[in-house]
Amino acid sequence: MSISRTVVLAGATSDAGLATAKALLIAAGARVIATGRSADRLAPLAEAGAQTEVADATSLAEMSALAERLGPVDAVIPLVGGWRGGGGLAGQSDEDFDALMPAFQAVRATSRAFDEQIKASEAGRFAIVSSTVVTRPLAGGANYASMKAAGEAWARAVAQGYAKAARDEGVPLRAASVIFRVEGGLQADALARAVVALWDADAAELNDTVIEL
Repeated sequence: MSISRTVVLAGATSDAGLATAKALLIAAGARVIATGRSADRLAPLAEAGAQTEVADATSLAEMSALAERLGPVDAVIPLVGGWRGGGGLAGQSDEDFDALMPAFQAVRATSRAFDEQIKASEAGRFAIVSSTVVTRPLAGGANYASMKAAGEAWARAVAQGYAKAARDEGVPLRAASVIFRVEGGLQADALARAVVALWDADAAELNDTVIEL
């Protein structure tokens, strides 16, 4: 990242959120806005130097209000996650499905709320965290794989929207929607490095791509 950017990490109270915030702050000199539903859980991010905002990443209303308060934003990465699974197809309960839904809701809410800011940025980026399970779903993880696949489909739709907006305006593509696809458990440091590297390539090369972590 060659110049300072404003990056929103939505639902950032996990280890991955903290590692990504630190990498953006220290290695990239970015302004980082970290959101979460608990001020207490946001405290480590504030101590690291991030601006913290108590806001629900799954809520379009709350994300839209945050977008209005913040003004220009260069990147948004929703980090709401979680896993439920096991028990074969019979074990894919409605309760587990509902518990996994917030991750997809966060992708939808953040991309919609910050759409205009990302497209207006000189180098806008939207990135989600997915999983290789979408390429080889198992019966015992059908709920989880389905939710990740939905997130990927949404992120690709976002990418098409960025490309269409640039074509309609007759300007070079400056925004990119990217999928980070993780094999096994998410490694916080690997995600942090990948997020910082989002500005190492032009938007035209990055948009609608999958990056394996």
